[in-house]
Amino acid sequence: MDIREKMHSGKIYDPFDEEVFKEQTQRLNMLSAYNSTTPFEAEKRQALLKEMFAELGEGCYIEPPFRSNFGGKHVHFGKKVYANFNLTLVDDTHIYVGDYTMMAPNVILATATHPISPALREKGYQYNLPIHIGKNCWLGAGVIVLPGVTIGDNTVVGAGSVVTKDLPANVVAVGNPCRVLRPITEQDDIYYRKNIKIELD
Repeated sequence: MDIREKMHSGKIYDPFDEEVFKEQTQRLNMLSAYNSTTPFEAEKRQALLKEMFAELGEGCYIEPPFRSNFGGKHVHFGKKVYANFNLTLVDDTHIYVGDYTMMAPNVILATATHPISPALREKGYQYNLPIHIGKNCWLGAGVIVLPGVTIGDNTVVGAGSVVTKDLPANVVAVGNPCRVLRPITEQDDIYYRKNIKIELD
């Protein structure tokens, strides 16, 4: 099994492989170009994201600055995904984000982790587990999603939460470690905050 296969299979590997490091540096150069764009360069931003990402749906927007280990090489975004500033994607393996999902400032999706063994960590070994975020999710400010986690469709994750385990669809979840607070119900289509009714013109 070569190193690229190990990267995407959960196997322990040495991330300082010369060829991988060379490719990573090239990808980060594109990321640097993206972060250097101005708000008036929307078309350039979209063109760069399409080149950088494994998949990019229509109408996606990422507010710079944006950080990514491989410049989006292993990132798959559905359509109309929105991310506010300081999104960090530790994309050493694949990250999947469904249509219409929103991410507030300072969200981190981290696929890479390290062994507990001090001897292995001393040598820099790591392993990666993919992340799957469903459609129409909302991750609040400062949410951290750890390696191997799946979040179901429509789920809301409260600000500052650390998601260590899978979350089902259609729930509100909060905390560190993140846990399900309540289901999303018909009441949420009537009230947008506590007892304040939704009144759209």
